[in-house]
Amino acid sequence: MRIIEVFHSIQGEGPLTGVRTTFIRTARCNLRCSWCDTPYSFGPGRERTIPSLLRDVARNRTRHVCLTGGEPLLQSESRNLVEQLARRGVTTVIETGGSLDVSPYLAIPGVVLSVDVKCPSSKMESHNRWSNLPLLRAGDVIKFVISDRADYLYARKVLREYHAPATLVFQPVWGTDAARLAEWVLADRLDVRVMLQEHKVLWGDVPGR
Repeated sequence: MRIIEVFHSIQGEGPLTGVRTTFIRTARCNLRCSWCDTPYSFGPGRERTIPSLLRDVARNRTRHVCLTGGEPLLQSESRNLVEQLARRGVTTVIETGGSLDVSPYLAIPGVVLSVDVKCPSSKMESHNRWSNLPLLRAGDVIKFVISDRADYLYARKVLREYHAPATLVFQPVWGTDAARLAEWVLADRLDVRVMLQEHKVLWGDVPGR
């Protein structure tokens, strides 16, 4: 697999926020979100074997892995890695930009799919793969990264058309007014979770944390 970095940290996003986790960041991405906070993941990375990645997870003694990117679903080896982790009793959160098919991962035990819906400020909303959303289960996540009022209204419209059981997360773009987003959610009485990026609260915008 082509890998940018592997690191041991605290999960900063989604329902597992605060959980000690091994992060495996894959190389390359098919999207170019305007607010992307990991553009260094666009590069080729370096080749790593699956056994070497499994050794890193074992060394960190974590029961949770976050497979992120870049875009991990671009790499055919991702499925094999996640299956190997499942055999070891590890829960893997797969963070995907939402443009690629998630169905090959649905049957793997211990997998949590965190699927983005790209809002207008990302400039990538035309790449949303809407057929993914009905596949998601309780325990999976649909994440909207929200920069402004236009993004919020777009996300609210999507919610009115979506009725599957996944957890719904509204996450403000880092550096924007998170309280303003929370006020909009309260005013409209939306059943979503407004969540910050905890790793950035703890360490700032530092790669590998």
